[in-house]
Amino acid sequence: MDTSVAAPAVETPAASTTDAKPMILTERAVLQVKEVIAEQKLDGHYLTVRVVPAGCSGLGYDLNLVKETKAGDIVWTQDGVQMATDVMSTQYLKGTQVDYVKSDTSAGFKFENPNAKSSCGCGSSFSA
Repeated sequence: MDTSVAAPAVETPAASTTDAKPMILTERAVLQVKEVIAEQKLDGHYLTVRVVPAGCSGLGYDLNLVKETKAGDIVWTQDGVQMATDVMSTQYLKGTQVDYVKSDTSAGFKFENPNAKSSCGCGSSFSA
């Protein structure tokens, strides 16, 4: 008589979690993301950062707040901010630091990307 019990099925998450962070946020960037999440009542959402075709230099950054990540995404948490990116973007984001910069005339996220060989004059796209 077999008295063994089958192990319960484990649901595989759509995203994989990794200790290697493809990019990091500065303290100001973390505070800004948390402020937007709180203002828009988006608790539990992820900040997704993807490198996409854009601009005159060829590549740009796409930032969004999403409820769920996509299958295969790399997922990590920094200072309470859940973040995700796709595998393709990680090759362009590795070592990138994102800051939030505010001046009298503008405000936005600034990417310091060591993989960018050049960027356009307005700073909204880059080439690698």
